[in-house]
Amino acid sequence: MTFETVLASIFSAAFIATIIRASTPIILPAMGGLISELAGVINIALEGIMLTAAFFGVVVGALGPEWLPGLPVWVYPWLGALVGVLAGLILTLIIAFFHLELGADVILAALAINILASGGTVFIMFALTGDKGSTSTLASPAMPSIIIPFVGSIPVVGQIFNGENLTGYNIITYAAFLSVALVWLFLYRTRLGTHLRAVGENPVAAASVGIDVKRVQYIALLMSGFLAALGGINLSMGYLTLFQTNMTAGRGYIALAAVFLGNRNPLGTLIAALIFGAAGALEAQLGTLNIPSQLITMIPPIVTIAALVIYNVRRQAQMAANARKFQEKMESEHKVV
Repeated sequence: MTFETVLASIFSAAFIATIIRASTPIILPAMGGLISELAGVINIALEGIMLTAAFFGVVVGALGPEWLPGLPVWVYPWLGALVGVLAGLILTLIIAFFHLELGADVILAALAINILASGGTVFIMFALTGDKGSTSTLASPAMPSIIIPFVGSIPVVGQIFNGENLTGYNIITYAAFLSVALVWLFLYRTRLGTHLRAVGENPVAAASVGIDVKRVQYIALLMSGFLAALGGINLSMGYLTLFQTNMTAGRGYIALAAVFLGNRNPLGTLIAALIFGAAGALEAQLGTLNIPSQLITMIPPIVTIAALVIYNVRRQAQMAANARKFQEKMESEHKVV
């Protein structure tokens, strides 16, 4: 493929559709990471939760007809997704228990879960299939896709809203964008969301006004685990229809970077996740050119590092501005006295 062809494909509706599809497994864990971060219990285990959910979703969906024969065919992918989400929630509960009940450091507990998920999924996959690379020998089901009526006939718009082939996006893709609005409403328009943000700002002050800090942090972690698990299900039952070793490829960590780049709010986090998704889509497009693969695969990590540097510079500038305002205020009060 020539450079001109690749450039034309980048500036097309099909490329936007690719960005949307590539951003889905980042948006969902990013929304989960945002909730736990605002509650003061940042969930570093998004990567492991995604990986575990992706694995169990495929396995249960594929082997469901053998274990529970006689059910309608459409039930098995939903059953796999349900079990995958439950597996992700169990891992999240383990983190919450060790941190909130036993006092373990939440980051160390989460890193342990990531290591467990990385090795555990390969071990169980080998035991079930005899393969350490993927579940390609299993007939993995896919979550259903949704086609928005009447949109497909509109040029450009049809490809954006119904995918590059006009066959619709996976249902979890629509859920990912819906989750942004739901998370915003939860955080800023519900009592529990207000309590959650108060706990993250100052747990001692929150407890002094009667807020159950531990309960709120349990809920925040479980919500983050649920959204991360959906992101994992999307990878193995939407983005692909199989499980591959370490198929999350750092998306859980990228999701956390999106939280901070997005200034810890849902809309900013969505924009950051789309930027990272665009980097992944660009990597796939440039991979068709005669460019060393090592340079191509560096694109997403470079974008992540650049994003974190930008966030840190902006944060330092904001802190300096706040310090100047405080100093000016103190000086003006001193003059009045």
